[in-house]
Amino acid sequence: MNLHYFFKPVATGSLTKRVRFLPVYLLMSVAIVISTVTPATVMAQGLPDYEKLVREQGSAVVKISVTGRVQQSAQPHFDSQQFPEPLRRYFENLPQQPEGRPTAGFGSGFVISEDGLIVTNAHVVDNASEISVALPDRREFLATLVGSDERSDIALLKIEARGLPTLSLGDSDNLNVGQWVLAIGSPFGFEYTATQGIISAVSRSLPSENYVSFIQTDAAVNPGNSGGPLFNTDGEVIGVNSQIFSRSGGYQGLSFAIPVNVVKSVVAQLKDNGYVSRGWLGVLIQNVDRDLAESFGLDRPTGALVSKVTAQSPAANAGVNTGDIILSFNGVEIERSSNLPPLVGLIPVGDQAEMEVLRNGERIILPVTIAELDDGEPRLVQTRSNDKQDDPKLGLVVSEVTDAQKNELGIDNGVLVEQVDPAGPAAAAGVRQGDVVVSLNQTLVTSAQQLAELVSDAPQGRPLPLLIQRGDSPLYSALTL
Repeated sequence: MNLHYFFKPVATGSLTKRVRFLPVYLLMSVAIVISTVTPATVMAQGLPDYEKLVREQGSAVVKISVTGRVQQSAQPHFDSQQFPEPLRRYFENLPQQPEGRPTAGFGSGFVISEDGLIVTNAHVVDNASEISVALPDRREFLATLVGSDERSDIALLKIEARGLPTLSLGDSDNLNVGQWVLAIGSPFGFEYTATQGIISAVSRSLPSENYVSFIQTDAAVNPGNSGGPLFNTDGEVIGVNSQIFSRSGGYQGLSFAIPVNVVKSVVAQLKDNGYVSRGWLGVLIQNVDRDLAESFGLDRPTGALVSKVTAQSPAANAGVNTGDIILSFNGVEIERSSNLPPLVGLIPVGDQAEMEVLRNGERIILPVTIAELDDGEPRLVQTRSNDKQDDPKLGLVVSEVTDAQKNELGIDNGVLVEQVDPAGPAAAAGVRQGDVVVSLNQTLVTSAQQLAELVSDAPQGRPLPLLIQRGDSPLYSALTL
């Protein structure tokens, strides 16, 4: 409303005096209205009490700071002998390029257990060599990475503390567009900043993500908010703020949060295993547009059209055919093809689900047993700790050894070393990428999870025999945890 309209002077005769008094009456009316609006009136109108929510829940929201190293490209090699004398001396005197430079970053997170389990985004702690957690009471702790899942962008941290305030995890399956939400985080490093908005959309699929249907909000989220909680008006966490859509790098009204029901499933697996297993169906699917819907006898575009079925996959074993349209999965309607992968990914491996498919104009129910998705990613067994003097971790990323690899190497068991932390105990023992860890402390290593348990139970501060297979040669080394 343009206020200049009310106060525009009139320069004709007696009308001038009357118009001059008009703003006074208006201001008196506005004052009367304002005086009747009390906090109780605001709450009666359904507006949320954000002050109370921040006061009660903000103490469990943390700021996360990380440091790491970014590897630089190798310096080009010059043969100085091929240059004339002045240029030769120039190239010989060039300073050596460092291997990497220290980097720093920050994000947000929140406490979910009194003994120090903290949820954040995977991209916040990716490639971090040190993770620091700052509580609202100004205490700071070094954190250990329990596990990280890149596909869902969720990571689980652990700090050594007791009696911490925690947040309650709500239910993200029954969210509605227009529902009030509140975000708390550390945008641009400003700790414990609260922003509010509404849910703009639910089940929003992004091009880069197949296994998460995001909550879209208009709550102001900026760099540094990543990993922070998204609350409903009951003070329950309904999502983890993860991404924004922006042309400038800053907030433009489109923020995306990972639904808390996805977070619950991922965190449970990270806590138990250190990694996440996902369900796999084994179909290539596409959207159903208006013309395809009409050609298949549907009254509107819906479902996921199967364009290919992988041989010996769960879908093939369940009898899914090319040309089937998957209309629902485990009782959840499939509006678009992008709705299907997140639903499949949430089903525990080995469990059975039901699909309703449209085939030749007939709706049929197909039971399917979900298998594990083999994404080719190594299992993170033990990650680096930030306390270098009391580090119970190996500093290795390992994966299971296939039967073909065992036959090739002439071994019966072991795990393959995919990555080695240069500052970890395994590197100090001489372990290299490509080695196979066969036994630790005279106990055979049969799986990645079993190796994690052996490391957890092993004594610290004294050398332990570590048997590795390097090529076709077995090699013992002394490992000190």
